[in-house]
Amino acid sequence: MAFSTWLLYISVISILILSPGPSALLCISDGFKFGSKRTLPTILGGAIAALVLMTISAVGLGAILVASETLFFIVKITGALYLIYLGWSAWNEDGTKIENTANSNIKQISYSCYSLFRKGFMVGISNPKDILFFIALFPSFMSAELPPLEQYLILASTWFVIDCASMFMYTGLGSKISPWLSKASNINRVNRTVGSVFIVLGGALAVSTGINET
Repeated sequence: MAFSTWLLYISVISILILSPGPSALLCISDGFKFGSKRTLPTILGGAIAALVLMTISAVGLGAILVASETLFFIVKITGALYLIYLGWSAWNEDGTKIENTANSNIKQISYSCYSLFRKGFMVGISNPKDILFFIALFPSFMSAELPPLEQYLILASTWFVIDCASMFMYTGLGSKISPWLSKASNINRVNRTVGSVFIVLGGALAVSTGINET
């Protein structure tokens, strides 16, 4: 792979990953609840979801997904519904339990590595930004004249490092604002803000899907 192509790839994905989206918002939310280190399952879930999408694109299934409007519709609707579900869950989350935990300096609010990993993966696998990138743009960074496996490994490892580093930064942001969240009223405001954004994102994704299908 040409060094210039690799640098261009880094520039594109850095902007894509660092731009606030569902995965970043989820990392901020989990970061203030559990702390940066304990939110690693969320980060890994999102990063592995991106690698799954990348693999699908690399083996040529991206073209099949584009050709199958029904399959693409199902993927987008599933992602939309899951974002709305996460928003509803965050909106209804009781801030009092988090306040009591924060005051005792023990961050164990319904903590589960599997649950965090699952949320991170589901949000990542249904992220419209990533889906569109891996279907429309990712194949353009691979050359038919070079060994595909070598190119894939370089591109995949680069994405994984930048993705994990960026999401860890977002969890750190969430963790830093945790002192402000020592009051249940502030926690409830954050939960409802996070919930509202997820619901809006999910609704927008569902609406855009419906428009594209008509």
